[in-house]
Amino acid sequence: MTPGALGDVRPAAPAPGPVPPETLAALARTRPLPAATAALRAALHARRMLLLKSLLVRADGARGTLPAAARRRFADDWALLERAERTDAAAVRAVLDYPTTGAWLAAALAAPDGPEFEGGLAGLGAVAVAAALRAGCRFTTTRVLPAGTLPLPGIGLLRCARGPVRLSGRAGAVRITDAAGRTLLLPGTAHAGPGTRWTAGSTLAWSALHTLPGGTAVLDDVDPHRVPTGGIGPAALPAAERPHSGPAAWAARWRDAHALLAATHPARAAETLALVRAVVPLAPPARTGPALSATVRTAPGAVLAQLPADRRELVELLVHETHHTKLAVLDELVPLWRPGGSLHRVGWRRDPRPVPGVLQGAYAHLALLDLWGRARTGPARAWRRRAAERFEVCREQVAEALSVLAESDELTPYGREFVRGMGSHHARLAGSARSPV
Repeated sequence: MTPGALGDVRPAAPAPGPVPPETLAALARTRPLPAATAALRAALHARRMLLLKSLLVRADGARGTLPAAARRRFADDWALLERAERTDAAAVRAVLDYPTTGAWLAAALAAPDGPEFEGGLAGLGAVAVAAALRAGCRFTTTRVLPAGTLPLPGIGLLRCARGPVRLSGRAGAVRITDAAGRTLLLPGTAHAGPGTRWTAGSTLAWSALHTLPGGTAVLDDVDPHRVPTGGIGPAALPAAERPHSGPAAWAARWRDAHALLAATHPARAAETLALVRAVVPLAPPARTGPALSATVRTAPGAVLAQLPADRRELVELLVHETHHTKLAVLDELVPLWRPGGSLHRVGWRRDPRPVPGVLQGAYAHLALLDLWGRARTGPARAWRRRAAERFEVCREQVAEALSVLAESDELTPYGREFVRGMGSHHARLAGSARSPV
């Protein structure tokens, strides 16, 4: 197991580099262009490969302190990942770029040496098995599952009694045998219908993810990395667990929301389908109010949210969080700000925000301003009225935030150019003769 061994993994991509000016300008204007979407997806994959290389280098450097069994397991997992990639590179890329894979990689690399890092390395096994299952390659592996679970990113979750479990894959099907000899068969890519659950006895079970209508995004309510340990927001909201995640309600709301978004702005609907890989249901709110949503920087492409009240709210939530994902990926490619300690007031938050928070919020609200500008002449009367009201409020809020950013010395040259592009788009939307920046 050496750093050079990663060269055999062909999905590897070059390290992030500069963004073409025209792509940066399109992104600053929140424009949903296929070329910009492709650039973001390429940047995300490059980042994942960089983190995967970093994990390999760190594991190689720690081989003197890692137990021999952990080293062998990591080497076997790496070999399985390589074999899957030789079978179907696109399938492996889908697993590596899945949001919770990024969350696992970030946690593993941040773990201190010792048992925590060893536990983080063990996560490669789940990624490798998921990749092999998607790729349809043959493999046989035995896993010891101390927690009694094996999450397969973007596919589902295996539950079994603690102890060794044997997995045998062939032509895309996997046969699972636990220590007691109970057997479970996962056919195809384990997506045999939304949320299908095969059981063989009370201690061996499979929970597949639900695929949301009209695309490839899934409702992820089982992956242990889907929500940070501390929860989401001031209330530290946890993830909603099965059977309380509301898959039927989410599917219906998702279908209706995308129909409305496609009728309002087809290109933005296509962008959302291309960039949102997973929706992670959060626990329901303790009191009434707008649905809470978030995007985790280490897991772009996942929208963490409580179930919105209606399709209009979900449209706005998806556009908002998609632009958090876009900016998170872009900043890994081209840094937009420097470290600094200044705090600023913004119209959409009660607490003062640092410059990165101001930029993130202004960018998401600029996209909403664009959406509401189009929705004012949209197909539904209630949607038009809501859009007109939101547009007026949001226009002023974004203008104030752009003024803060224009005066900040914490932006990089790329960041200043990006904010200028945002300001030009805001000026056009607001019908102003010149940009607020």
